[in-house]
Amino acid sequence: MRSHSFVTFLLLALLPALSLADDGRRPVGAPFATRSVVYAPQGMAATSHPLATQIAIDILRQGGSAVDAAIAANAALGLMEPTGSGIGGDLFAIVWDPRTQSLKGLNASGRSPKSLSLEYFTSRGLERIPPRGPLPVSVPGAVDGWFQLHGRFGRLPMARLLAPSIAYARDGFPVTPVIARLWKINTEALREFPGFAETFLPGGRPPEAGERFTNPRLAATYEKIARGGRDAFYKGDIARSIAAYMKAQGGFLSYEDLASHSSEWVEPVSTRYRGYDVWELPPNGQGIVALQMLNILEGYDLRAMGSGSADYLHLLAEAKKLAFEDRARWYADPQFVSLPVARLLSKEYAAERRALIDPKRAARAYPAGDMPPGPNDTIYLTVADRDGMMVSLIQSNYRGMGSGMTPGDLGFILHDRGENFSLKAGHPNVFQPGKRPFHTIIPAFMTRDGEPVMSFGVMGGDMQPQGHVQVVVNMVDFGMDLQEAGDAPRLRHEGSSQPTDEVMTDGGYLVVENGFAPAVIDELRRRGHVVKVAEGDFGGYQAIRRTPAGWAGASESRKDGQAAGY
Repeated sequence: MRSHSFVTFLLLALLPALSLADDGRRPVGAPFATRSVVYAPQGMAATSHPLATQIAIDILRQGGSAVDAAIAANAALGLMEPTGSGIGGDLFAIVWDPRTQSLKGLNASGRSPKSLSLEYFTSRGLERIPPRGPLPVSVPGAVDGWFQLHGRFGRLPMARLLAPSIAYARDGFPVTPVIARLWKINTEALREFPGFAETFLPGGRPPEAGERFTNPRLAATYEKIARGGRDAFYKGDIARSIAAYMKAQGGFLSYEDLASHSSEWVEPVSTRYRGYDVWELPPNGQGIVALQMLNILEGYDLRAMGSGSADYLHLLAEAKKLAFEDRARWYADPQFVSLPVARLLSKEYAAERRALIDPKRAARAYPAGDMPPGPNDTIYLTVADRDGMMVSLIQSNYRGMGSGMTPGDLGFILHDRGENFSLKAGHPNVFQPGKRPFHTIIPAFMTRDGEPVMSFGVMGGDMQPQGHVQVVVNMVDFGMDLQEAGDAPRLRHEGSSQPTDEVMTDGGYLVVENGFAPAVIDELRRRGHVVKVAEGDFGGYQAIRRTPAGWAGASESRKDGQAAGY
């Protein structure tokens, strides 16, 4: 991690068995923690950008709900962190409703163009949908997601929620370091797409850290949405501009696709893990991967193994491999296929899958589970208000800044989520017109005995369910606090089957952040794992936890973010 010194690394290497309770001798408990947990009595916001967090807090102070504050923060991130978000992408959310004492889930992901067919791809010899350009673009669902959330849980007018971002878009804001680095990386792939440079490369180059960036085009788009509501985006001039641009680029996304779009309220799904209920949204997202992994890991005494041990990390990697094979085989849009969610989340099924793990040897391949017949770059934020409402919200363009398609003078990029469709006939996730693609972005929530405990999320493509599991295990099994659970060094397994791939056959490889003991890495290699040390960080975590005195918040060091309360 950027904040880790060489001294910290040596401490972790020499002290593999750490006491994670705050012993009073450090400002924060574990040596890897980058800051203290934030506490506040009335409200809390945690986002990946300090200015977005402050906007959320301002909205809460004005009497806005947690949903109001989350929308305002998301709008700000679409401006300030275009490397991971924007209104050209999709959105998912889980809301704790204090009035009904229950969770509500929103799937605000868009569908594929109705005029595009599987035959279009196969007749051109394509085995996968290209990651950029016009072909992977599906309907952007974020704006409809805002209005669905606002209509059910909002208090302040949308114009007030968008006003701070409109002002920053016109007057400018200093670009933060992590975003500046990612902006430069994205520019290399997207520079040549029409409209991109005019909006995102002032002076012909990406802005550097500390430089002021303005986006008057996005300011004008936000103003249209503030005045005209969601129809201004999906049925007005914005929709017509998107459709005309896409047609000129050889794309298929049409005005009709936008005008017919709607989000869907869904029931979150959960599993019980050592007395806690961990909640995710059902497919077309990958949230149940995390629940499947937790079900498998529940059969082991992880606490006795220790947080940095080879035994724990080996089991974590093998559980991930097993769950990802099911992900590749079964996860898809439930409006098009019948999905065996209950079977995938059952404890009996977890026991069957757990039996395949050799505790001393890494598997080179796992099959997807048998089912009975039957019918990369993202932002995560969380907000809580004085009435007890909590919002877990995630939003993304995919692949950083998305497809590169930057329509006219609208000030944002369209996402490329359609890349995740399979082109294999008969696969549940095969491309079909009007279908939602497999999704990686997932918000999470935790309850206990019917009471809210924590809203949390971890950004980063395939890392997200792996990160969810590591956060839960860090807190429940290893006793870490809210901040430590996110700051702890992470492991990521790469190489499991993707939703468009065949079964993994080479075992993949592990990527580890600095902070794991060298002896542990050596032991993982002896068990057959290929282990690489990460060149940078992965993930990006925010969380809010309910406390007897109010709220606790955390935002880890892998992003530019901030947790703050009032």
